[in-house]
Amino acid sequence: MKKIEKRALLCLLLSGALVLGLCIFSVRFFVHGSQWASFSANQHLYAGGGLSRGAVLDRSGVVLAETKDGKRQYSEDKSVRMATLHAVGDPQGRIGTGVQTRLAGKLSGYNPVTGVSVTGGTDITLTLDSQLCATAYEALNGAKGTVGVYNYKTGEILCMVSTPTYDPQNPPEISDDDPAYEGVYLNRFLSASVVPGSIFKTVTTAAAIQNMDDLMDRTFHCDGEIIIGGAKITCPKAHGDLTIGEAFTVSCNCVYGQLASELGADAMEKVTEKAGLMDSISVSGIDTAKGSFDFDGKDKGSLAWAGIGQDEDLLNPCAMMTFMGAAANGGKAALPQLVLDGGGLLDALGNKQTGELIDGDTAAALSSMMRDNVLNNYGEGKLEGLGLCAKSGTAQVGGDKEPNAWFTGFLQSEENPLAFIVLVENGGSGSRVAGNIAKQVLAAAVGR
Repeated sequence: MKKIEKRALLCLLLSGALVLGLCIFSVRFFVHGSQWASFSANQHLYAGGGLSRGAVLDRSGVVLAETKDGKRQYSEDKSVRMATLHAVGDPQGRIGTGVQTRLAGKLSGYNPVTGVSVTGGTDITLTLDSQLCATAYEALNGAKGTVGVYNYKTGEILCMVSTPTYDPQNPPEISDDDPAYEGVYLNRFLSASVVPGSIFKTVTTAAAIQNMDDLMDRTFHCDGEIIIGGAKITCPKAHGDLTIGEAFTVSCNCVYGQLASELGADAMEKVTEKAGLMDSISVSGIDTAKGSFDFDGKDKGSLAWAGIGQDEDLLNPCAMMTFMGAAANGGKAALPQLVLDGGGLLDALGNKQTGELIDGDTAAALSSMMRDNVLNNYGEGKLEGLGLCAKSGTAQVGGDKEPNAWFTGFLQSEENPLAFIVLVENGGSGSRVAGNIAKQVLAAAVGR
């Protein structure tokens, strides 16, 4: 009798395990089924090296990728093909952020009941302006880096370019040790974290505005170098006596090293975390890389360099662009989105908002300083009347390499509410190199 009871119990346990397994499989099937069905090993979905289903379009309906005569074809414009590679994706699926990889199930017309469509897949429309992306690609002129522009009111990413790139219509043979293609499969805008240099002074400024009541009344002094916590902080020249606004405009390392040291690790960490620079952002289901800012346990010298944007600081370009959008928009901004429409199978742009990334009064004060920075330092060029606000960065990367060049900011314009980020790896001067690229791209974006 006891043996029968034990066997019955064992059967019940096995049955329970079977039911549990079926439940887990069913959940995973509905959640991940489209990915399984569109896996590159399923060759009946692929022809000519690419997914043979729906088209990928830009915001104006320009075809970026489609299947013709059983082969995957890309834009007729080579610059557009090169510029949109990391958004559209490559035929082999090596670029993980490309919609041909991330949304392959949608393109194939998959649904859990009927499987992959035999009559054709679903077209996907991106928020990108393909010609604006081509302008950014050409402005980079062969340099490694990224350019991003988005509407901080609606969340639409108008420009997302990462270089190096290649022509998906005629892919080259790429060896692992070829310096010309170093990091070619990485979307630097979404998936990179890079030393920010002086663009991080916008965050240190925000922390100082919020925590130092006398900040605007203080006078700082720069002799060209200062010792903080045993570390030498240097500037390219002695700036003399400075207000905080003047220190921001000349990007004085000595002043900003003092500010970070005086603010302390807790204040710096709190403001940086609130700004969203430590977290990942979901861009139409694609998670960005997290930033890395470790303020705890640092001596005053290391904390000073961290407040300048050096030390161990690492920043994701998309996250910084979003923070700029919040600074322009009173503290909050729309979350960046890449997919505008997916034929009813994807949610259309929903204008989802960030939380408060920066206090409203602090955002206004920071915007004013960034505006003065343009008027007194960078100049507006063709962007006059659009309220250009910006900060450059020249980030030291060590060794004998040239610094990384950064330029970030926004337009205070009701008709063109755009935030932007430009990174040129080993490009040199942020204001001259990255700044010129930003102005070219923004001028094209507003039709100037």
